[in-house]
Amino acid sequence: MKIKLGLPLVGLTLMIACQSKQNNNEQQGPFIDTLGMDKSVSPGDNFFEYANGKWVKSAKIPDDQSGWGSFYILYEDNLKKLKGIVEDAEKENAAKGTIKQKVADYYASAMDTVTIEKLGATPLQATLAKIDAVKTPQELLTVINELSKTSDQNLISFYVGADEKNSTKNIASFSQSGTSLPEKEYYFATDSASKAAREGLINYAKQMFSFTGLDAAKAAQEANTLLALETQLAKSHRTPVELRNPQKNYNKMSVAEFAQLMPVVNLQEHFKALNVKMDSVNVAQPDYFKALNALLSSQPVDAWKTKLKFDYISGNARYLSRNFADASFNFSKIFSGQKKQSERWKRVINQIDSKLSDPLGQLYVEKYFTPEAKSRMDELVNNLQKVFAKRIEKLDWMSAETKTKATEKLNIFLKKIGYPAKWKNYSDVTITKNNYFENVMSTKAHAIKEELEKIGKNVDKTEWEMTPPTVNAYYNPTYNEIVFPAGILQPPFFYANADDAVNYGAIGAVIGHEMTHGFDDQGRQYDAAGNMKDWWTKADADKFQQKADKVVAKYNSFTLLDNQHVNGSLTLGENLADIGGLAIAYDAFKLTKQGKEDNTKIDGFSPDQRFFLGFAQVWRIKTRDELMRVRLKTDPHSPEEYRVNGAVYNMESFYKAFDVKPTAKMYLSPENRLGVW
Repeated sequence: MKIKLGLPLVGLTLMIACQSKQNNNEQQGPFIDTLGMDKSVSPGDNFFEYANGKWVKSAKIPDDQSGWGSFYILYEDNLKKLKGIVEDAEKENAAKGTIKQKVADYYASAMDTVTIEKLGATPLQATLAKIDAVKTPQELLTVINELSKTSDQNLISFYVGADEKNSTKNIASFSQSGTSLPEKEYYFATDSASKAAREGLINYAKQMFSFTGLDAAKAAQEANTLLALETQLAKSHRTPVELRNPQKNYNKMSVAEFAQLMPVVNLQEHFKALNVKMDSVNVAQPDYFKALNALLSSQPVDAWKTKLKFDYISGNARYLSRNFADASFNFSKIFSGQKKQSERWKRVINQIDSKLSDPLGQLYVEKYFTPEAKSRMDELVNNLQKVFAKRIEKLDWMSAETKTKATEKLNIFLKKIGYPAKWKNYSDVTITKNNYFENVMSTKAHAIKEELEKIGKNVDKTEWEMTPPTVNAYYNPTYNEIVFPAGILQPPFFYANADDAVNYGAIGAVIGHEMTHGFDDQGRQYDAAGNMKDWWTKADADKFQQKADKVVAKYNSFTLLDNQHVNGSLTLGENLADIGGLAIAYDAFKLTKQGKEDNTKIDGFSPDQRFFLGFAQVWRIKTRDELMRVRLKTDPHSPEEYRVNGAVYNMESFYKAFDVKPTAKMYLSPENRLGVW
């Protein structure tokens, strides 16, 4: 379980100045966008609109985006930087096997659209022929085994990570999968959006099958078979809220016990084919595997062949000719609202960041992440960590016994900033200029092999779950770590020349957010060593739950679009982190010179006002309705308006800063304010 601060499709979170080593021009103010504010709105009535209202009304979401705002803009800027790095590598004509050669030749092969168009569906045909030749369940398993070596099937899905109750050892965790729509209710709900999603899946599947040679009638038949089978699989799925329960999703068992859940599948043969030896696994959602076993017995082999073919074709559509890529995009835009595909070079750069992450990341860090940036980030993280410890000490609802253990956990956070301490080896990845699809397969095989080799071995805590250029950050409870990649550590979220108020409102709140994840409703279930272990007294746990229930109820009351409600249970962890993170950041800000004694106004705003405006303008995001509808069902993050308003109205310092009276629309009386940490 990785707890992230971000948006779907475009990651987000932290921020720090990390200018190019070749361009040391520091960005100047203004650091608060006063023109984007809507001062006709009272801060006490809707602070998000007050801070961002004019920008929201005037901003246009680009056609190739599902949303727009601060994080999207930084993401786009990072893509341009990465493109420059790749193009420089192309010019060097680097020696075979070097990271520059791999990065450059992958890019060249992916941009060779003439060759890609000529090939059409040809790269798929050999594997599709193997699937077509299947006659028995055992032959079906043989193909699944083969596809598993490049992650091109999604019926038996797993990842390898720290055992949540023995965090020094890696274990394979098997999880529910087998579906193509965002979550299970899309298969059963009768609202128009869900119906459109199912129709969209059928149309998409028909296209995938027809592009590989089936006639229209047969393609339609296969598409309907696919939806029917996925609907049966979806019945066994847990909801997004249920997936947030670490205890319920930890079901460690022996391989023999796992095999009993799926007697139709010879799991020993499956693991042998992957060259894996293990004695135990975590079966996160056993009901899915029970259902899969039953369906493998009751559904015709031909139906499973249809499923395997679709997953293989769809999973590789973006690496094929334009008809495949366009169909894949047209299906995805049902959920994103994006009007047109982004430029090909952007899509390819994203692929390289994902598939050749350390080679590209190494080049990115060399050019764009300075030692000064890392040093400044270390300082900020350490400052907030000290403040958090003091806040724990002063809690009036927690016993001394639990406080001691909470402080111990906080003090040994593993702090990762910028990039990994060591780079991974990609020597087994073969990349050439003239075979894009094979390049993709080589990187996929490398990724699976890397995962499998970790099973049963000691956890390597130097590993990162995100690439250095990623615009995101995360807390990982089994490592008890907070991680901030270089890609997000730059303006507009932290400026070297801005006053502390703005920086602590923006970067400080996000650092505090990640720290608070260690103590939210999920993170609090892990001890300082990263083991899922109850270290709370019962009385303290009960008090925490009472406070958390109030947060759930409050966020349940928030609505948008056509009166759709935020899911307070789904978003609880992120809401706790937003509320706690802002409070921690404010305390840290008050220790700075500006926070303690300098009341000078800048742009007409006091330091405290600038702190809250800095926070609110970080979340200046405008999202297409289609994506927001998906987010409300699946995303553990609240919509940005409520990330801002849900946090600020719980702080007395906010009311004082803007002289908010009890008559204001969003005023909360002190006894109704939310707060845990």
